[in-house]
Amino acid sequence: MDWNSRRLTGIIENALLEDRATSDASSYACIDPNQRGAATIIAKQDCILAGLGCVSRILDVYAMLDGAVVSHHEVISHPEIFDGVRLHRGQAVAVIRHNARVILSCERVILNFLQRVSGIATLTRKFVEAVSGTKARIDLSDGVLIKNNHIALAGGIASALERAHRNRRGSQLIEIEVRSPAELKQALEKGAEAVLLDNMTVDDVKQAVQLCLQLAKRIPVECSGGITLENVRAYAETGVDFISVGALTHSVTAVDMSLRIAPA
Repeated sequence: MDWNSRRLTGIIENALLEDRATSDASSYACIDPNQRGAATIIAKQDCILAGLGCVSRILDVYAMLDGAVVSHHEVISHPEIFDGVRLHRGQAVAVIRHNARVILSCERVILNFLQRVSGIATLTRKFVEAVSGTKARIDLSDGVLIKNNHIALAGGIASALERAHRNRRGSQLIEIEVRSPAELKQALEKGAEAVLLDNMTVDDVKQAVQLCLQLAKRIPVECSGGITLENVRAYAETGVDFISVGALTHSVTAVDMSLRIAPA
């Protein structure tokens, strides 16, 4: 992840502004302006780490917003600590050495980012492990994805596919969402290059995969809707190629982390 990108820099800047980090009255009132601190970020539960690069970038963006930070920061982590590694409860993620006021002013934003993205990574790993050994993958590929609202506005499946074939850029794959065997058959007959089986039962998905094999060349088949850790294995064993899991973004629980600081 490129934490120096314009998009992520903007997100970090907005988070710091929303938290009013450069106007931290508590740190201003209690901490000497020249006090240096060493802060350790600690995982308080087993989890998969993600977003480690945000720590340094948040401190950089804070310095740009504040305009008065003159000291330089160090973010130190063990060589075996990196995005994707499994952390255990009580394990240190990183140590920040910097002006103590700045560390405390950025504490909440740093933890919010790390806890959120590590929560996504942790749940993703659980889903990946649940489908291990099958051909299914937890993935969303680039291309044209025709959803229900596109179909409604385009005037139906046939019209939506015709427009997509005419207007796509280059060799983008054209995938369409279907909710029944009848919609699936029509989509295959009208040139769908991949299908998304939405909110179907495991048995319905299994039958749909067989229908795809009967009516079309081997095309990518994806399923979505109501996928949980309890049923993802059953869906994976139907023969689908991809499984889309909305819970990875809309229902993730942030992992528990803390920051402890001492004079440096």
